[in-house]
Amino acid sequence: MSYIIDRRLNGRHKSMVNRQRFLDRYKAQIRESVADAASKRSITDMERGESVSLPTKDISEPVFHHGSGGARDIVHTGNQEFVAGDKVPRPQGGSGGKGSGKASNQGNGEDEFNFTLTQEEFLNFLFEDLALPNLVKRRLAGLETWEWQNAGIVTEGNPAKINIVRSLRAATSRRIALGTGKKRSIRVKEEELNRLLAEETSPERVARIAELRAEIAKLKLRLEKIPFIDTFDLRYNHHIKVAKPTAQAVMFCVMDVSGSMSQVTKDMAKRFFLLLYLFLKRNYDKIEVVFIRHHTSAKEVDEQEFFYSRETGGTIVSSALKLMNDIIQTRYPPEEWNIYGAQASDGDNWSDDSPLCQQILIEQIIPAVQYFSYIEITPRQHQALWLAYEEVQAAYPEQFALQQIIEASDIYPVFRELFARKPA
Repeated sequence: MSYIIDRRLNGRHKSMVNRQRFLDRYKAQIRESVADAASKRSITDMERGESVSLPTKDISEPVFHHGSGGARDIVHTGNQEFVAGDKVPRPQGGSGGKGSGKASNQGNGEDEFNFTLTQEEFLNFLFEDLALPNLVKRRLAGLETWEWQNAGIVTEGNPAKINIVRSLRAATSRRIALGTGKKRSIRVKEEELNRLLAEETSPERVARIAELRAEIAKLKLRLEKIPFIDTFDLRYNHHIKVAKPTAQAVMFCVMDVSGSMSQVTKDMAKRFFLLLYLFLKRNYDKIEVVFIRHHTSAKEVDEQEFFYSRETGGTIVSSALKLMNDIIQTRYPPEEWNIYGAQASDGDNWSDDSPLCQQILIEQIIPAVQYFSYIEITPRQHQALWLAYEEVQAAYPEQFALQQIIEASDIYPVFRELFARKPA
C-alpha cells in the first residue's frame, strides 16, 4: 500500500484547503446564490466576488464534547449581581421573556451564515458548466500543444523503454575492457608453461609449472566471473515533451449599432458581449477576439470603441457578415483556426438584405466556423432577419443557434443555453 504525504508549505491563505472543502460540500446552495446574483447584477460587475448566505441548519455538524459531570458551582466572569450560593429566581409570566429581535413563536428559528466568495470562486461557479460547443475539429488547449520526441539515450529510465542494442553494446564494451588484461596475462603464462613443459624436468621447473597452472586457473576463473550484462550496461530511450503549434481560436463579436437600436437595447447587447468576452478570456487564455460594429456599413473596432462608441445610422446586416468573411479569409484560415461568431441585433434590417445575409451565412461563414450564435434583443414580433436565420438554423442545427432576449434578466439564461456544455 502506498501513502502519499503532501509536505508542500502552505501559502498566504493557510485555510484554502478547508475553504475549498466547504465550497464543495455546499455547492448546490452556493450555485443557486450565484445564479440569482448573475440575474440581478450588472454584467460589468461580474468580475467581483459575491456575498452568499446559507441557513444555519445546512451547515450544522455533529460534535463530541465533555458533559458537565456532576454538581458544579460556577460564577461566570463579568457577574456583578450574584455570588456563589445565591439562587436565581425563575422569570415571572411563564410564557418566556420577550426580546426585541424577530424570534419564532414555534419553538425554532433560522439564522443565516454569511460569507464572501472571491472573484475566482464566483467565476468558477458562474462558468462551471459552460463551454464553447462543437469543438470537434481540434482540441483547443491554447496556442501550443505538446508532443513526445526522442531525446537520445540515458542510463536510467523506465524498463519498458530499454534499448536492447545499446545495452548489449555497452555490455560487450565492458567485458572487453575488463577481460583484455586478464586474457593477455593468461596468454603470456601459457607460453611460459609450454616452454617449461618442453624442457627437461627439474624440481625448480616442477614447482614453477604448478605455480603457473594455479595462476592460469585463477585468471580464467576471474574471467568467467565477469557478468554477461550488468546494471551499468542498461541503456534507455529518453523522450521529452516539446511544444508545437496547434489549432488556434478566434471569436467574432458582431453588434448592430443602428438608429433602431435604443440605448436600452444597446446596453443589453453590451452586457451580453461583456459576459461572453469574460467567459472566453477565462476559459481560453490565448484566444483572439474580433469586434465588428455595423449600421449601414461595418467596421472592425477595438474593445473600447465596440462597447462605448455612440456612432449610429441605418441597418444593413450583410455589411458586417461580409466584413467578417473578409477577415476570416485574410487573417484566419479555417484549416488553421477554430472560428466562432456571435451576433446581437434588434432584428431590424432592410427587407431585401435579409436573404443576402442568409446566403452569406450558408455559403461562406457557416462552412468556415465551428459555431455561430445570434441573439435578437426585442420584445416585438420577429421580422425578416429572424425568419431568414431560422432557415439557416434548420439547415445547420449543430453550428447555428438563435435566441431572443426581452429584458436584462434574460441575458444570463440565454447565454447559458447558447454555450451550455454538450455531451461528448
